[in-house]
Amino acid sequence: MNMSLIKSKDTSIEIILRKALWKAGFRYRKNYKKLPGKPDIALTKHKIAIFCDGDFWHGKNWEEDRGRIKSNHSYWFPKIDRNIKRDFETDRDLKLIGWEVLRFWGTDIEKNLQSCIEQVKEAVFYREIGVEP
Repeated sequence: MNMSLIKSKDTSIEIILRKALWKAGFRYRKNYKKLPGKPDIALTKHKIAIFCDGDFWHGKNWEEDRGRIKSNHSYWFPKIDRNIKRDFETDRDLKLIGWEVLRFWGTDIEKNLQSCIEQVKEAVFYREIGVEP
């Protein structure tokens, strides 16, 4: 796999989610550099950070799927383990400064887009009324 071809922003799943959020009336910032982890989407008005995580790169079902990697274990295992750890630390850092964090897997964005939008709407609702979900 040629790593230079892997996009870090404006991925297909980000674009799908952003278009749906825009259509639902949400306004946001892309790859917001002022926050830890540079969220893919930041609803600054509501202090909600949204990440669109690729299933492989961010370790969806990692304990099950790590057995599927057939080559170069010494590279992939630590890389994905680091990504998982970094995601956890980013979530913690954002919560410490008062932000809500939503993470969506790529397959969920592709197959259950409306559910993702509903989760964003719910998070906004709870932020507006000042209640933890």
